[in-house]
Amino acid sequence: MHSLKRLIPASFVVLWATGFIGARYAMPWAEPFTFLAARFVIAALLLAGLMLVLGSKRATRAEALHATVAGILMHGVYLGAVFWAIHRGMPAGLSALIVGLQPLITAVLAGKFLGEAILPRHWAGLAVGLIGVVIVLWPKLGALGGGVTPETLVASLVSVLGMSAGTIWQKRYASGGDLVAATMWQYIGGGALMILASLAFETHTVVINGELIFAMAWLVLVLSIGAIFLLMVMIRDGEMSKVASLFYLVPAVTAVIAWALFDEQLSLVQIVGMAIATLGVGLATARPANGKTGELRN
Repeated sequence: MHSLKRLIPASFVVLWATGFIGARYAMPWAEPFTFLAARFVIAALLLAGLMLVLGSKRATRAEALHATVAGILMHGVYLGAVFWAIHRGMPAGLSALIVGLQPLITAVLAGKFLGEAILPRHWAGLAVGLIGVVIVLWPKLGALGGGVTPETLVASLVSVLGMSAGTIWQKRYASGGDLVAATMWQYIGGGALMILASLAFETHTVVINGELIFAMAWLVLVLSIGAIFLLMVMIRDGEMSKVASLFYLVPAVTAVIAWALFDEQLSLVQIVGMAIATLGVGLATARPANGKTGELRN
């Protein structure tokens, strides 16, 4: 079991990086809040069915409330803001770069609200990782275009804060119950927010075709269930600053997938950036000499 758990971080990074595939196929055919509302509702229903099959323990009222809050932040605010900004013309590369600030913000919040002691080498790893992300994404920042507006920039920053706050909330208040039940309540929270946003701001125009169906299936099964379950396990078992540092590897893996599937250019500079980002994650997740993963401050 321990050997399988060691595969979780790498598996999470690969699965999370494939999220751009679904977004790339879905956004021409559906408005962002409407699409995400449907995605989260479907995920919640599938998880409710899985609870029945597995006989999972129901969440208490407090556990359900905390998981719902975490879901509003991690899924509703984070993905809603990212999809909205990209739908309004924000270049995906710049959006990814802003989202790349998440590990640093999460580390600061983890120190303040979770009492995690972040050592100098971990701060160095977070800084090196961010430099690597910048290098990987640099070729995509050349043509910013008219989609970079105060509104889309604010939305991208809000998405980062939402994900950071959501993971901290999940770690502090919602890590003790059944994972399936907690994740279902997360999607109930995220889905409720997206339904309200869709009713308030969108026309609910959807074009049903093969690309949209593929995108929905991929994002629900691979991201909303597969990757999120892995993230929940890491949040439950690990320190938040180290878990968050894994997000530095996502742009690099995404670039490789885009090169393999869509023949997007992969330059030597980007490969160097990938190596630097990997080094940063290695520093940020390094174990102390005594073999412990870290210390907690009182």
